[in-house]
Amino acid sequence: MVAVVRIVLLVLFFLLSTLAGLVICLFRPFHANNVYIFSHWYGFMSRVFGIKVEVRHFQGAPIGKPCVFIANHQNNLDLFTISNAVEPGTVTIGKKSLKFIPFFGQLYWLSGNILIDRNNKSKALNTMLAAAERIRAKRLSVWMFPEGTRSYGRGLLPFKTGAFHIALEAGVPVVPVCMSSTHGQFKLNRWNNGKVIVQVMAPVELPKEQLNIRDFAQNMHQQMQAQIALLDSELGNDYTASTKAAKE
Repeated sequence: MVAVVRIVLLVLFFLLSTLAGLVICLFRPFHANNVYIFSHWYGFMSRVFGIKVEVRHFQGAPIGKPCVFIANHQNNLDLFTISNAVEPGTVTIGKKSLKFIPFFGQLYWLSGNILIDRNNKSKALNTMLAAAERIRAKRLSVWMFPEGTRSYGRGLLPFKTGAFHIALEAGVPVVPVCMSSTHGQFKLNRWNNGKVIVQVMAPVELPKEQLNIRDFAQNMHQQMQAQIALLDSELGNDYTASTKAAKE
């Protein structure tokens, strides 16, 4: 019964949020805060799924300046969990093919997100350079998943270097965003699906001299991997308790 109610609410949410989002975008297409508003709409749905999301910021405050956010990408549940951490003035970089998904694709594009053609390296490079220019000119931040795909329980996958090239070109720091592991945590028919912690870490400046992008990316990977392990360790007992309670 819980699963049926959630499915109905999810369908209604997608219909209403997409319609409302398209109306907003018609009046203010590509506005700097569109993505922030819509992301937090999706983030609110985590409550419907029985998931408590806690967002923690470095020193307790949002970043407040242009940067490149790099986050771990686990599964489709990210849409309703880590989206709670998106800050004002932030856009994402997504696949060009998203644009052709009926309604959602048009909303994604009109929201101001940046579309990249991954199959064409030349065009992809130009898009990344344009993203860096957009960061400088409009003082925007960019949200990226450097793994390039969902991990589906395989741990933090190796990082691609695109996000770091954009940060270097734009002259802005990278900000790691780490979310506790959610693989296998959500059950559609379970009332309580536990807690998720999203940790927004301190900004990290890229050195301007003698920088090896791949080494820098690997260092960020290690730091994020360690932070995710800490979050998982913190949640271990709480999540076990919540799942046991749900079964009783």
